[in-house]
Amino acid sequence: MANHDNLINGEWVAGKAYSPNLNPSNLADVLGQYTQGDASQVDAAVAAATAAFPAWATGSVQARSDALDKIGTEILARKEELGTLLAREEGKTKAEGMGEAARAGQIFKFFAGECLRLSGETLPSVRPGIGVEITREPVGVVGLITPWNFPIAIPAWKIAPALAFGNCVVLKPADLVPGSAWALAEIISRSGIPAGVFNLVMGRGSVIGNALVGHAGIHAISFTGSTGVGRAIALECVKAGKKVQLEMGGKNPQIVLDDADLNQAVELSVQSAFYSTGQRCTASSRLIVTDGIYPKFIEAMQARMAKIKVGDALAQGTDIGPVSSQSQLDQDLEYIAIGKGEGATLAAGGERLKLDTDGFYMSPALFSESAKTMRINKEEIFGPVASVIRVKDYEEALATANDTEFGLSAGIATTSLKYATHFKRHSQAGMVMVNLPTAGVDYHVPFGGRKGSSYGPREQGKYAQEFFTTVKTAYTLA
Repeated sequence: MANHDNLINGEWVAGKAYSPNLNPSNLADVLGQYTQGDASQVDAAVAAATAAFPAWATGSVQARSDALDKIGTEILARKEELGTLLAREEGKTKAEGMGEAARAGQIFKFFAGECLRLSGETLPSVRPGIGVEITREPVGVVGLITPWNFPIAIPAWKIAPALAFGNCVVLKPADLVPGSAWALAEIISRSGIPAGVFNLVMGRGSVIGNALVGHAGIHAISFTGSTGVGRAIALECVKAGKKVQLEMGGKNPQIVLDDADLNQAVELSVQSAFYSTGQRCTASSRLIVTDGIYPKFIEAMQARMAKIKVGDALAQGTDIGPVSSQSQLDQDLEYIAIGKGEGATLAAGGERLKLDTDGFYMSPALFSESAKTMRINKEEIFGPVASVIRVKDYEEALATANDTEFGLSAGIATTSLKYATHFKRHSQAGMVMVNLPTAGVDYHVPFGGRKGSSYGPREQGKYAQEFFTTVKTAYTLA
């Protein structure tokens, strides 16, 4: 059984203990033993990053670009291997895992270009004989805390811009799925990036995450995870004067209007709600359907869901793999019971499944006859559980869609240009989809939401510079 250590100052360093990385499709399959770091290793990683920062921040942008491009090239060349690893440790299907790995490679290649595109401004002063230059500089040493549901893509979309804009990095990946992040770190370690510029410290969030957030040598924290943890991180960062970027929860609405193409509406609803086992912050768990199409929609969803194959993430023909962990499975099943207790009708699925291997399997669940005030329509479940809310018209659908503390992604299925245009403007979400699944975004455009879903600058695309750089204004007397 291979041991996997932390990467600190260019060296692989063991922690105090090791933890097994289990396959949720088959609990007898152990991917390896991954070390558990402690606060002293965070100290060492921050010290290494601090020492490496001056040279990296002011060094050749071509060297940065070449290194990021090399990382992206290797990821793309190994996308099947990395996608298989991801599927084994997180539970996505192999096809989804390969797609995520490819996305990670594309992200690094995109930011290889952004290294060379960072621009500034030269403006005249209001005072004669004085010139003004506005430039962007790296923030410093950044702590990146990533979740378990996208174990290579989310680390990639934080690491790549951080490095591209001249920062040094300490990455703390999710303790549940360290394998993909470790594989990415191993690729980075051979890219030509100097020792200390990138560091990996694995371990418990309560240990490594807290140490990163509270460390005086960390200048910025980028976090993706639960709303409760994110808000606590924000408070600590504000107290210490650190920059902070948060991507947190979602309770995303998918509206289906009477004039929608029924087959299209059903397919995008199934894709949004259930694929990747519903474990996406952009998944639509609230299906808001108008009166005229409601009965047909429920019937068509039941028929489509009956064709979904739940199985081993690596098996041919599997549509949806297992839930990621026992605790997540318990939470999903608890919400099934809550929905029934609140009076919603379980129209399909919601059962614990026993398959050939011991894994965390459940059938996707659909509630009908649910009310917007029910807990299943208010709280993020983060599993393959969706509920249908019946409304009379577009106006009620829009009001219901916006009636949430979250605001990440929102969708509408309609053939009406009028309603599509109005929804794009009036949806209280950071990302809006028209006749498309709410889950599924591009890597070169901004990602993020409103209200309780996001805090701070957007991630991805050129907008990433807003977080990973700071603006300097310089005046020169001619």
